[in-house]
Amino acid sequence: MEEKNAIEVKNVYKQFKVEYDRARTLKDKLLFWNRGKTEYHEVLKDINLNIKKGETVALIGVNGSGKSTLLKMMTKIIFPTSGAITTNGKLTSLLELGAGFHIDFTGRENIYFNASIFGLTRKEIDQRLDDIIEFSELGSAIDNPVRTYSSGMYMRLAFSVAINVDADILLIDEILAVGDQHFQEKCFNKLEELKHSDKTIVIVSHSLDVVKKLCNRAIWLYKGEVREDGKPSEVIEHYLDQVSLDHMEERKKAIQQGIYKGMTYIDEPKNYQSFSNNMKSIDCHGWAISDDSQSIFEVYLDDNKIDSSLIERYKRLDVYKAFREDFAGLVDIDRLGWRLSLPTEDVKDGQHFLKIVCKSHDNKELSNTVCEIYIE
Repeated sequence: MEEKNAIEVKNVYKQFKVEYDRARTLKDKLLFWNRGKTEYHEVLKDINLNIKKGETVALIGVNGSGKSTLLKMMTKIIFPTSGAITTNGKLTSLLELGAGFHIDFTGRENIYFNASIFGLTRKEIDQRLDDIIEFSELGSAIDNPVRTYSSGMYMRLAFSVAINVDADILLIDEILAVGDQHFQEKCFNKLEELKHSDKTIVIVSHSLDVVKKLCNRAIWLYKGEVREDGKPSEVIEHYLDQVSLDHMEERKKAIQQGIYKGMTYIDEPKNYQSFSNNMKSIDCHGWAISDDSQSIFEVYLDDNKIDSSLIERYKRLDVYKAFREDFAGLVDIDRLGWRLSLPTEDVKDGQHFLKIVCKSHDNKELSNTVCEIYIE
């Protein structure tokens, strides 16, 4: 193993054996000798990674892509079917809420149990006990049985123990999603502090904002393989593009079958103030987004529909980035923006209403917005 690396993953494959209708008793085996079906589910395929000392790395991907399995193999909770994972340095992990806790013992007693699992001696735990309790903010509850704790209190205690073990490598699996906003921010700030030390941090998270802010490297797992490894902003961009493609056909079928009715948003353009009747046209613009691929976009002046040939649709990258996760699969980036030079030659003086409408493929109104226009 190279000295500069904290974790090395070489040619790792992992598959799980799944048995259906397995005979549990001798009677079942005699009567249903032909029963039983076995499948092998391949979760990871030829994974090769080197994580350097001091790096903060995120594992991203959709559910079932193998992120948590890889993290568990790094901790040696489970082992590869083939290949090898080597770590260099003392390791601590936060993989499952309350793992290593005994519910009938107090929080204080569980600190000793949990920290000893991570390799601390009794004397070392004594020296760090006050820091652990203070960070957890559990107060007098530290001497209550852990079974009386909420999930947030579990997380506080588990995280407090893990970061005070003073390990070289910290592995975290989505546990920071638990707890109130205050403690999440406190945990994030602590990880920021550790990031700028010599600690190596590997995080599995679906919170892409956290990945961008905290990590200096992202590894995208797709169907058990490493699809991309690099700067978080670039990897996340490509990951979201793939999510969109994967959901496209599924969303189309759901909309066509009436199972899913689609979502549509139109921006709220400011009310246009007074305009001179000497002007030949008024320039209007905005954006509209819908995940109904057959949605219809229309503009009305009062009750009169504007000729669609006068409406130009154009690319709005800013809108695409803002809504891509919510509208994965059916967003056409080249048609998100709209602009219109509204003819006013035949429009009478006074108050008028400009209405922007999005309709579904079966002509039902999905969304609209209205603004006022005054011609003087």
